Amino acid sequence: MSQTSERDKDHIFESLRKGLVPERGVEAFAVGVERPRSEVHRQLELAAAGEGTIKFLRGGYGCGKTFMARLAVLDAQARGFATAFVVVSDNDLRFHRFDDVYRKVVTELGTASCPRGALGDVLDRWIGKIEAGLLAGGADENAEDFDAQVRRRLDTDLVDARGNAPQDFVRAIQAIFDLKQKGEVAEAGALISWLSGSGNVGAAAKRLAGVKGDISSRDALDYLRGVLTIVKAAGYKGLIIVIDEAETILRMRKDSRHKSLNGIRQIADAAGSYKGLLWVFTGTPDFFDSRHGVAGLAPLHDRVAFMKQGTRVNPRQPQLELVPFDAARLRAVALRLRDLYPTRHPERIASRLGDGFVERLVAEVTAGFKGDVGVVPRQFLREFVNQLDLVDDDPEYDPMQEYGFKPVELRPEEELAIHGQPFAPEDADDGPVPVEEVF
Repeated sequence: MSQTSERDKDHIFESLRKGLVPERGVEAFAVGVERPRSEVHRQLELAAAGEGTIKFLRGGYGCGKTFMARLAVLDAQARGFATAFVVVSDNDLRFHRFDDVYRKVVTELGTASCPRGALGDVLDRWIGKIEAGLLAGGADENAEDFDAQVRRRLDTDLVDARGNAPQDFVRAIQAIFDLKQKGEVAEAGALISWLSGSGNVGAAAKRLAGVKGDISSRDALDYLRGVLTIVKAAGYKGLIIVIDEAETILRMRKDSRHKSLNGIRQIADAAGSYKGLLWVFTGTPDFFDSRHGVAGLAPLHDRVAFMKQGTRVNPRQPQLELVPFDAARLRAVALRLRDLYPTRHPERIASRLGDGFVERLVAEVTAGFKGDVGVVPRQFLREFVNQLDLVDDDPEYDPMQEYGFKPVELRPEEELAIHGQPFAPEDADDGPVPVEEVF
């Protein structure tokens, strides 16, 4: 925890106040995730060795799927990977259209030094690596033909991309380099936006690279191959793409839901051919086990079905199960956060929010759930941070005397989960999901 910066501490608690999983610093209060974290590390090792792989994080509401996915991203960046964290949405992400998925992935592309929108930074790092290699080989950076030498080496590195990505991808990369060398930064930026999947790039900018139109759903998978090639050429070990809240697909209309499931099937089928790429999907048991979800699409279900041997679960199978929170884990997280809290009055925090109060808060928040506290961690952490703030701000506030707990508010799908009822979309039927190529 001593390694967590003050800036990251502020980010952690500001996120928790809003009921959100922080994007940074989650490793500082990661409790009870050693086993799934170890499996994610194994998957990263496979990707770093050149394998293309896919993993599904499975867990009920409140099991920490988003937390684990955020932790996977941070662990990947610390190991030299580029990353992308994408949340499935029925408003602005049509998952059955891979141009939408591609645009989100490249927009959210991040590294340890550039958390978002890192494609331009990755290109600069690649070019810098080429220049450093030439200088190490004795080239003179002041020579008139130095840029031409860099361009020739860049073209050599693009040989792999030519075999995997569309020619328009290669032409765009070459044009971006030429424009940057001439100092035409705005034009180069426009082409980077086009390469990132933007549909708002003018025809004049596209003509500079000899490309037309926008990246289509059918081509986007191949463009992703090109991006992966550039990421590795820039010196990164690979790329991890997280697709969070896949259960949102269950709330889509039947045709979109079926197409989205087929999109996941196509990604799973192709994953092995994307060397150095790890896909991570998160979803609820309803998403994986119901006939409205993965279980309804036989080719996908046969490949990623969850297996359990009594109470034993193999973490290396396609679905990695995340276990629900219990009271002990809630207490442990609260104590970590109490130590991490950036307070102006550490003695007051320690005396008024001692272990006894934490025990009481856990009991109050989990009351009525019969020991199953899987759906309440978000509300618990928000309430605990509120108590930290009150004690820090008000010298007269005594939480043991004045604390009054507000009833936990659950989302409809969480209410169903608490009562053991599966979620079913309004237009559900019992028929299988048809197999189709959607991109």
